[in-house]
Amino acid sequence: MNAPVPVSLLVNGEPIDAFVLPRLNLADFLRENLKLTGTHVGCEHGVCGACTVRLDGEIVRSCLMLTVQAQGASVETIEGLSDSGEIADLQAAFRERNALQCGYCTPGMLITAQDLLKHVSVPDRRAIREHLSGNYCRCTGYQAIVDAVEATAKMRAERGV
Repeated sequence: MNAPVPVSLLVNGEPIDAFVLPRLNLADFLRENLKLTGTHVGCEHGVCGACTVRLDGEIVRSCLMLTVQAQGASVETIEGLSDSGEIADLQAAFRERNALQCGYCTPGMLITAQDLLKHVSVPDRRAIREHLSGNYCRCTGYQAIVDAVEATAKMRAERGV
């Protein structure tokens, strides 16, 4: 079955109707069809975390998911989270603590960190490391990333967010 099939979904709050090949993965659809290039493709095996997006509120590896599997779903990419301001404080903390050296892993790290902070208001460093363990970074050594997530959690707690 090589014929394109219809798919309808929300991407960053916008309705998208498209025809896609049944074997097109969600990461490639986001990058190539929608030009949302913040979703990176690293390993194509779901282990590096560079392709992390939110699907109906849960983080998923978009390189492991076919676009047709997202039929009727809501997909949020790093562009959507950034444009909405949801992660502005987390992005600032990453910048201030030099937690984004080459930047390739950063979108997946930010989405994963935000997922943790939505579920655990003030996680300890061990919980942060464990939650981020499925995201690879070859530049920072993770210390600065953990620092940024920890600082954001504490700041949000102080503000009552």
